[in-house]
Amino acid sequence: MPSTPRAEQRPRAVDPAIAEQVAKTIKGLAMDAVQQANSGHPGMPMGCADLATVLWTEFLVHDPSDPEWFDRDRFVLSAGHGSMLIYALLHLTGYDLSLDELKNFRQWGAKTAGHPEYGHCPGVDVTTGPLGSGFASGVGMALAERFLAARYNVEGHSVIDHMTYGVVSDGDLMEGIAAEAASLAGHLGLGKLVYLYDDNQISIDGGTDLSFGEDVAKRFEAYGWHVLRVDGHDHAAVRGAIEAGRAKLDQPTLICCRTVIGQGAPTKAGKSASHGAPLGPDEVAGAKQAMGWPEQPFHIPGSVSELFGGQTAAHGQNKADWSARMNAYREAQPERAAELDALIRGELPAGTLEALDGVSAGFELGASLATRKASQAAIKAIAAIHPTFLGGSADLAGSNGAKLPDSPGQSKQAPEGRNIHFGVREHGMAAICNGMALHGGVRCFDATFLVFSDFMRGALRLSALMGLPVVHVFTHDSFFLGEDGPTHQPIEHAMSLRAMPNLHVIRPGDARETVGAWKLALTRSEGPTALLLTRQGLTIDARTEADAVAKGAYVVREGASEVGALDGIFIATGSELGLACEAAAKLAEAGKAIRVVSMPCWEAFAAQDAAYRESVLPRAVGRERRLALEAGATLGWERYADHTVGIDHFGASAPAKVLAEKFGFTVDAVVARWAAITG
Repeated sequence: MPSTPRAEQRPRAVDPAIAEQVAKTIKGLAMDAVQQANSGHPGMPMGCADLATVLWTEFLVHDPSDPEWFDRDRFVLSAGHGSMLIYALLHLTGYDLSLDELKNFRQWGAKTAGHPEYGHCPGVDVTTGPLGSGFASGVGMALAERFLAARYNVEGHSVIDHMTYGVVSDGDLMEGIAAEAASLAGHLGLGKLVYLYDDNQISIDGGTDLSFGEDVAKRFEAYGWHVLRVDGHDHAAVRGAIEAGRAKLDQPTLICCRTVIGQGAPTKAGKSASHGAPLGPDEVAGAKQAMGWPEQPFHIPGSVSELFGGQTAAHGQNKADWSARMNAYREAQPERAAELDALIRGELPAGTLEALDGVSAGFELGASLATRKASQAAIKAIAAIHPTFLGGSADLAGSNGAKLPDSPGQSKQAPEGRNIHFGVREHGMAAICNGMALHGGVRCFDATFLVFSDFMRGALRLSALMGLPVVHVFTHDSFFLGEDGPTHQPIEHAMSLRAMPNLHVIRPGDARETVGAWKLALTRSEGPTALLLTRQGLTIDARTEADAVAKGAYVVREGASEVGALDGIFIATGSELGLACEAAAKLAEAGKAIRVVSMPCWEAFAAQDAAYRESVLPRAVGRERRLALEAGATLGWERYADHTVGIDHFGASAPAKVLAEKFGFTVDAVVARWAAITG
C-alpha cells in the first residue's frame, strides 16, 4: 500500500490535449448554465477553468462515490459566486450531480444553487458566497487536519494525511475576515493549505485599482505564507506551483494566478461585464467559435468523459488504500483507533455528560458564582473526557473562562495543542471554527464578549445555515459588566441572535443551568449554540435544574397549588432569574401568587410539545398577566408576555449596582412595575 505522504505524492499524468479539452468543457458548461438560468456569474469559472483543471485532474485526492470519505482532500471555492466551476467539476468527476442538475442551475429544488451549499450538493465541502468566509473556513479545515494527525498518527501508521485546497478571489482578499484568518494561518504555519488566487484584477464596479492597490503577494509574505506567482492559464506553471505548495509543510501557500475573467468571450473577456450576468447568446456563440467548440449547449466531449471515467478507479483505490491503513491501525492501536472511529462518527465520548453532572452536583447551593466561571468548570470537565474538544478565545481567555487545562497552545511546535489563541480576530475565529466542525473528528468552541458577537455575525449565520455544532461562548452578557460602559454593554444582542434561524441561544440563570446549557450544546448536532454568560456572580439556586435547560423553559418557583389561583407569571432569563424569584417572594408576602418560569432557551422551548408548553405557560394566565425580565432589548418578548422589565437604550459607565438601580432592575422596581400593571 502507498506510504508516500500526501504532500509528496506526484501528480497524476494527464494528456495536455485532453486537459485543454477539460478546461474548454468547464467554460462551455458555465456559459450555458448561466445563460439558460438567465442568472449567474460566468466570468470566474471561465477565468479559473485552467487552474481548476490542473488541480482536479492531477492533484485532488477524493472519491466521488463517497463524498464524506474522511481522509479526502478538502476543496473550498471561496469565490462562491463562481459556483458553476465546482458544479461542472463535480459532474465531470462522477459525483451524484447529473447534467440535468446543471441545466437546472439556480432553479427551485436544484442541487445547483446560486452559491455552493454544504449538505445540499454532494461534494461541496463548505457553503460559500459571502466573500472571505470560505477562505477562513479552509484555515479551520487545515488546522483540524494537523491537530488530528498530531494526535492519532503514530510511527508506521499515517491515517490522517490530506490537503486543503481552495480558489480565492480579489473580493475574498479584500474582506477583513480573510485577513484575520490569513494572519493566523501564517502564524500557525499550516503547511497543508494551498490556495489558488484568481488574480484577474476585476471587481464588480470595474478594475480592482478602484479600491485594491496593495501588493497582495507581499502582504501574504508578511503574514508568513509561501507565495508563488504564475500565469493561471499555463497548465505547466500551475502544476509546478501546486507541487511546490504541497511540499512546503511549514507554511500555507498562496499561488497568485494571473487570469483573465471571462477568458475567451470575444468582447467581455477581462471586463467586469462578464462577472455577474449572462454573457448573452451572441457572446456565448462567439466564445465557442473562438475556442473551436460546438454550439450545442452543455457539450461534453467523449475524451473528457473517458479521462474522468478512467480516474474513477484511482479515486476508489485511494480510499481503499486508506481503509487498509485504517484496518492495520485498528489492529496495532485498537483503543486509539476505536476512539478515532467514534469521533469521526461524531459521537460524544462515554462519560462526557456524566462528568458534567458531577460538576453541577459539586456547586455549593446558595453560593455566588458567575456563569462564566461555571462554564469554565464545565469546559475543564469536558476536556478531561473528550480528547478532541478544542477551542479558544479572541484574546480574552481569562475573562471568558475559555482555557483548557493541561494542554499547550496550538502552534507549529505543539500541533496537538487544544488551546487556540485566536487573537483579536472574532470574525475569523468563528469561521475557522466552522471549518474545524466541517472537517469533523473534533468538537470546537470559541469565546468573546457578547457585545462582540456583532463582529462574528456573518460566520455565525453560515454556521447556522450549514447546521454545524459549534459552541459560541459569549460572556459579559449585559450592562451588569459595569464600568466599561456602553461600548461593551450588550443591549440588543440576545434578541438579535434569537432572530437567526437554527441558532440555539441559551442564557442560563445560575451555575447549575450553565452546566445544563453545555449539556444541551454538546448533544445538539444539527446547529450551533450560543451561551450567554454573566461577568457577575449569581446565587446558585436549589430550585434550578441542569437537565431542565434542554426543555427551554420550566417552572422554578410555583406561586399557587392550582393554575386558577395564579395572579401572574414572571418569565426570566440569566441574571434576572434571581431577581424574578425575589420579587415574586416579596409579592407573596402581600398575598400575590406569582409563578416564576426560567426560560434559558427560547428555541428549545418552542420545540417542546404543546402539552408541555401549556404546563409551563398556561393559557389561563394570558400574556396580559405575564411579566418578562431580561437585561436587554424587549423587542420579541411580546411572544410570551405583554409586559417587560428590560432595557431599550444604551448603558452607561458606572458600578453594576448603581446601574441596576438606575435602570429599574431591583426588587422594589419590579414590585412597583407589577403594581402598575395590575392596578
